[in-house]
Amino acid sequence: MLSEKSSTIPWVERQQWSKYWLVDPLDGTKEFIKRNGEFTANIALIEDHKAVMGVVYAPVLRRFYFADDSGAYRQDQGSESVQLSVATHGDDRPWNVVASRSHMSDETKTFIEKLGEYKLVSMGSSLKLCLVAEGAADVYPRFALTSEWDTAAAQCVPSIIPQKF
Repeated sequence: MLSEKSSTIPWVERQQWSKYWLVDPLDGTKEFIKRNGEFTANIALIEDHKAVMGVVYAPVLRRFYFADDSGAYRQDQGSESVQLSVATHGDDRPWNVVASRSHMSDETKTFIEKLGEYKLVSMGSSLKLCLVAEGAADVYPRFALTSEWDTAAAQCVPSIIPQKF
């Protein structure tokens, strides 16, 4: 198992691992402290250096996002799970962009401005990737560094969704 607290295990050792759990029990620490509800717990199963199963739980929203080889889903408390589908973007509407509330860089701003017409939602934690997975956002640009425990579970969710081109 790997988490932020065990990040002192050298990469040379970790890259030899063929299967392990990657856990971030509190993604979005700043949002948790601000009490804005935009924090998550993230768990991913990593096999051969790829997230093959991921769970993202947003406790304030009472919402699960999860994915494995059967697909990607969202489930709100008291509701049935719904299979996710990413958005397709055409020229008939602005880009729906989700970006970090706490890590908005100049590079990210430049990228967004080059899209043309856009609507921007700023938020914290891995919820941004989950919005892409459910089709509520078209793109989540991130140019700053991230850690694998911050992104693996949420990366698994949109990567499982069949892409239609």
